[in-house]
Amino acid sequence: MAGGSSSAGNAKSGGVRIVVAGDRGTGKSSLIVTAATDTFPTNVPPVLPPTPMPDDMYPDRVPVTVIDTSSSLENRGRLAEDLKQADAVVLTYACDQPATLDRLSTFWLPELRRLEVRVPVIVVGCKLDLRDEQQPITLEQVMSPIMHQFREIETCIECSAFNHIQIPEVFYYAQKAVLHPTAPLFDQESQTLKPRCVRALKRIFILCDHDRDGALSDAELNDFQVKCFNAPLQPSEIVGVKRVVEEKLPEGVNDLGLTLTGFLFLHALFIEKGRLETTWTVLRKFGYNNDIRLVDDQLPPPIKRAPDQSVELTNEAVEYLKTAFNMFDIDGDGALRPAELEDLFSTTPESPWIEAPYEDAADKNALGGLSLDGFLSEWVLMTLLDPIRSVENLIYIGYPGDPSSAIRVTRKRRTDRRKQQTDRNVLQCFVFGPHQSGKSALLDAFIGRPFADIHVLTTEERYAVNAVDLPGGTRKTLVLREIPEDGVKMLLSRKDALAACDIAIFVYDSSDESSWKRATKLLVDVASQGEITGYEVPCLMVAAKDDLDPFETAIQDATRVTQDMGMEAPVPVSAKLGDFNSLFRRIATAAEHPHLNIPETEAGRSRRNYNRLINRSLMVVSVGAAVAIVGLAAYRVYAARKNSSS
Repeated sequence: MAGGSSSAGNAKSGGVRIVVAGDRGTGKSSLIVTAATDTFPTNVPPVLPPTPMPDDMYPDRVPVTVIDTSSSLENRGRLAEDLKQADAVVLTYACDQPATLDRLSTFWLPELRRLEVRVPVIVVGCKLDLRDEQQPITLEQVMSPIMHQFREIETCIECSAFNHIQIPEVFYYAQKAVLHPTAPLFDQESQTLKPRCVRALKRIFILCDHDRDGALSDAELNDFQVKCFNAPLQPSEIVGVKRVVEEKLPEGVNDLGLTLTGFLFLHALFIEKGRLETTWTVLRKFGYNNDIRLVDDQLPPPIKRAPDQSVELTNEAVEYLKTAFNMFDIDGDGALRPAELEDLFSTTPESPWIEAPYEDAADKNALGGLSLDGFLSEWVLMTLLDPIRSVENLIYIGYPGDPSSAIRVTRKRRTDRRKQQTDRNVLQCFVFGPHQSGKSALLDAFIGRPFADIHVLTTEERYAVNAVDLPGGTRKTLVLREIPEDGVKMLLSRKDALAACDIAIFVYDSSDESSWKRATKLLVDVASQGEITGYEVPCLMVAAKDDLDPFETAIQDATRVTQDMGMEAPVPVSAKLGDFNSLFRRIATAAEHPHLNIPETEAGRSRRNYNRLINRSLMVVSVGAAVAIVGLAAYRVYAARKNSSS
């Protein structure tokens, strides 16, 4: 495998901006002028204007502009702005002034961190010609502790503008650090490829292994070379590549060709030898950016949708995911164990479900394995919450179709209400209720978790998702979204807060009158928000903890409120006894009929009656006006006839 230089593709198509900073008198301006003109200046201004480097100076031919800076206190604001706009920073010290070297670790590098300047740093010792030659300390000895403390330092180099020693190299390393950065690819401390780099290279290997035999044959290696570097490999070069691998890593080559282990070893070898451009060329040819994620043009464009539209997986995507599930269920036990799931996601930048809200959102078995329903449920949730990320991960794991064919946008919920039926396969239910009402117990039960006697306060929103079988053989995926009581006010402060909600349930402790009253208030608040914004949602009340004695007026109060608001009576459930009274099926069924179970508040009823009165008045006025017009017309006819007869 051979590789030339990448054109940097998506890296910095607009050019590279290098900012030079350091203490006064360390040689910043002389360094810049000498690099740009190949002449040492006898006089330089305090600060140079932006200086372009010659186009043909470096093989990438990407425009490089160097920004000089002043270290004076009065120019500190401008310095900060320049540093924040840098693609790379060159920090200078004077080889004949040890104090300027100390200032790198006591001021300049901490200052970059304070300003949150997260770009490669090149440390440059200027005025090498003035250093005391009696000083026996090497550059490595000087810089090793600083580089260990500040990992953002990409390279250290010493130079002399006066003697023209290593001047072009300074900006070559700075440009290279931007176009072909080390940090995303390689861990300098452990001397290994970084996990995200390994995962991307594994995906590339699989894409190039056309016969899926786990090795790149000579023909596949040659196709790879042509795709990435526009030049074929000679047979002798292929033999040479495999020989290098086999000598260092016998398992890197087998009878079929270059293995994944050998492919990764080659890239580590390139990077160790400073040939980062080879690995970056490969990554960019396969659509990766500097964060080693797919560039935007590899993904579907931003999805245009109204607030009350959602995004779902298509049947095509679901069928692919079922195939992937079966492929990675190595032991055939009907569940993906954590190791099997990690294997499935080994070509993604990182496993997408290791953090909230996905980590504990679906049903898992005792060994932490996901069933097919649980696996699909996680994908459904990711598609609902972050559709582009969902598609991106589908591409990483090998989805063969057009990325846009993997998702569909549902019709507006207002349209569903008008048609009195939803076309959605995924139904989102907001779960409201006061503290200790039993919300979390419902979510736990929905994904197969045992009842817990110890109450843990929920402070963040939480999701639980599972498939629900409905009468008639249909199946929907229900997403429960628990809203902590303290978070309701903030949620409802947004006009479109209920747009994504297909149904809301209000859980209360049926043994606690205070819990009932707070749940009723939440119901009124949510119903009022729906009436005001036009995002009305079906609602159900859930009388939790049915294993306890109800408070004295529980049944009368519940009947009165639900009847007054035009809702079904509360559904009694007991998580402790495992009696849920078909609650989840009821929720999904109610969400399927978005025109029913919509609560009406007193204010909403007054508005409706007022509007009805106004419309009736307008109708009376319209009828009266019509009668008057007809009467006037009749009079004119009569008058005309009378005039003609006379």
